Amino acid sequence: MENNNTKDTGPFYHGTKAVLGIGDFLTAGYQSNYSEKLKSSYVYFTATLDAAIWGAELAIGEGVGKIYSVKPTGAFEDDPNLTDKKFPGNPTRSYRTKEPLLILEEVLGWKGHTTEQLNTMRENLKKLKDSGLDVIIE
Repeated sequence: MENNNTKDTGPFYHGTKAVLGIGDFLTAGYQSNYSEKLKSSYVYFTATLDAAIWGAELAIGEGVGKIYSVKPTGAFEDDPNLTDKKFPGNPTRSYRTKEPLLILEEVLGWKGHTTEQLNTMRENLKKLKDSGLDVIIE
């Protein structure tokens, strides 16, 4: 995997419902945050707090969403699930890697989206799923 994002130095974030500690590593090969059936071949992260908030709010599972400041330990690339046709040029600054992400700290005090925004996003995701277009590019 080639790091084609050398200009983006972060900071980087990961949104999830998983409870993690400083010094822990997020690694590929575990259940995806967005599909109970999919084991992720990559670890996903972003350089925008808003994208991390969406990740924390939309992740499956119980508990409250959490956002962690993370450090990539190896090469990373643009996340093709959010770039290409959806958001050309990667304005969400979303990436993926096969290498671990080091947890630096939990980000506290972030403000989530409104109930209306969340419901609209969930409705749109359900429409994608119902039409068979909710494919995650692994």
